[in-house]
Amino acid sequence: MLLDRLTTILELVAVAGRPVTAADIQKATGLPKPTSYRLVQTLLDHGLIESPADDGRVVIGERLIRIALLGKSDVDVRKAAAPLLKAAAVKFNETVFLSRFRNEQVEIIHVETPEDPARAYIHPGLGVRPLHACSCSKAIAAFAEPAFQDSIISGTLRAYTEFTKTTEADLRREFAEIVKRGFADCDQEIDIGIASVAAPVSIGNIGATFSVGAVGPIRRFGATYRADIGENLIDLAHRVSGAIQLCNVPEV
Repeated sequence: MLLDRLTTILELVAVAGRPVTAADIQKATGLPKPTSYRLVQTLLDHGLIESPADDGRVVIGERLIRIALLGKSDVDVRKAAAPLLKAAAVKFNETVFLSRFRNEQVEIIHVETPEDPARAYIHPGLGVRPLHACSCSKAIAAFAEPAFQDSIISGTLRAYTEFTKTTEADLRREFAEIVKRGFADCDQEIDIGIASVAAPVSIGNIGATFSVGAVGPIRRFGATYRADIGENLIDLAHRVSGAIQLCNVPEV
């Protein structure tokens, strides 16, 4: 009975589309006033709802958003984001990819390539990427908690090429620059002749859990070109964020 009542309140808050008061919830549920207020307080105490303006009006909490996001499989996320990524690959005429932060790692989970048959492009592959060297990882790390950045810097900073940044000063300087401009880049830091750029995808209040990026040969991906695509990726990241939060596609 208690779980059913708590679930009912969460559903009411979720579908309201605006912050609601405890009085609104009590009226909608028909529960006795003391019971309704006690249940609302329980949900507040556990972070499942929160009052962002601290005025008694509540919305779905960061903890519940995080739980819901963790429940979304890669299949769910790819289905939600793929149309946007494909459109971007066609627009840029470059390979576009989606990465996900999970278990203290960043991995590429989806790739879309250009449709132009005459276009030479780079496929980055799928799977875990270096946290200190790949644009998709740095875009997430730069907006992460300091403790996560510290764990990257204190780890093994392998020099994949002569361009890989392997010192604390260089990485901290780069993280600050990424936050300032809104996107990260990788200038031949993993493979000579290949560069990439990526922007963080923030989900609700839980931060940058994904990133979207583009990759190509250095002969095209110079600094100016990366900056232009980076600005476009910031906009793409906002739209991908919305698609991921709204997706509800069952695993198949």
